[in-house]
Amino acid sequence: MRICLIQPGFRKRSLDYQEGSVLKSAKSLFNRFSRIKFGGGRELPPMSLMQLASLTPPNHEVFIVDEEIEVINFEIKVDLVGITMLTRNAYRGYEIADHFRGRGVKVVLGGMHATAIPEEAILHADAVVIGEAEEVWPQLLKDAEENMLKRFYRAENLCQMRNMPIPSQELLNMEKYLSTNLIQTSRGCPNRCSFCSIHLISGRKYRFRPVAEVISEIETFSFPLALFVDDNIVGDKEHARELFKAMIPLKISWTAQTTLSIAHDDELLRLASRSGCRYLLIGFESLSDKNIMSIGKTRTNKVSEYAEVVQKIHDYGIGIAGTFIIGLDDDDRSVFDRTADFIEENSIDAPTVGILTPYPGSLLFEKLSSEGR
Repeated sequence: MRICLIQPGFRKRSLDYQEGSVLKSAKSLFNRFSRIKFGGGRELPPMSLMQLASLTPPNHEVFIVDEEIEVINFEIKVDLVGITMLTRNAYRGYEIADHFRGRGVKVVLGGMHATAIPEEAILHADAVVIGEAEEVWPQLLKDAEENMLKRFYRAENLCQMRNMPIPSQELLNMEKYLSTNLIQTSRGCPNRCSFCSIHLISGRKYRFRPVAEVISEIETFSFPLALFVDDNIVGDKEHARELFKAMIPLKISWTAQTTLSIAHDDELLRLASRSGCRYLLIGFESLSDKNIMSIGKTRTNKVSEYAEVVQKIHDYGIGIAGTFIIGLDDDDRSVFDRTADFIEENSIDAPTVGILTPYPGSLLFEKLSSEGR
């Protein structure tokens, strides 16, 4: 078969806001950081599609289309279209699916949104993959060849994270991306942050790849940079120590996501720095203790320690990409200036400020729904 794997674009949608004081405060915050540019405006590649391509038997022809950087050719001759969706690009994903199905092309939907609401996704697809694709993708392709697609495909077990194929970078236009050297060492997260729905796909327990396999994959990279996509690179400290030690001889640079708890382990910070860590993505979320309690992050986030933690990580030569959420229940109109002040006073290297969003499958979604909000 000819198989087209698509990441829908994250289209901007115009909203009719009134020019109230809250909106003006929000605009003021974003204007303060409008001078900051990261990555030259280039995107990161769709790792899930790179992984899916690597799982596809060689008798099929596969190509990847990322609508963030290129236009979809809806007239292309294909036998099967696979679309991965997050909630924020789900409507666009459905539009793409409907268009191809209108031409008689079989469409498979997967990703976080399809996993959270498969009953909605199937209205726009011939099949929906629920959860991880590793165990079901080969059977799905066989069924598609025989024109016997099932409506839903759900793996009975989570992927064991061993002998995993290397994601297919060669199918991408590497010049269009900040980097295509994305790599994953673990899946799963036992934390229960109310706004997060990652457990729907990855589960609530950490699963790890053997460190030797991770190192072997890094050694295939064409330049010495690794972008880890783990939900928490130090979720298991022993595994993290083993990994960092193994990376020291590689003399690479790397970035990853973690929690503030890394600042309480000097050995981990030292090893991270020695092994080439340049940036850590860390969720500060809020400057309000009440908000931190409401989202279930009191174990890792203590607002009174934020400034000290930031300074400690900086002391090891590691930059911080800090994320913040606007719109939690303890926020008032002062949240915009307070957040901006904290970011500037503590030299957060790459700040991201987002609006609280109740993703389907999250505890937040369930809470707001039950309260009629």
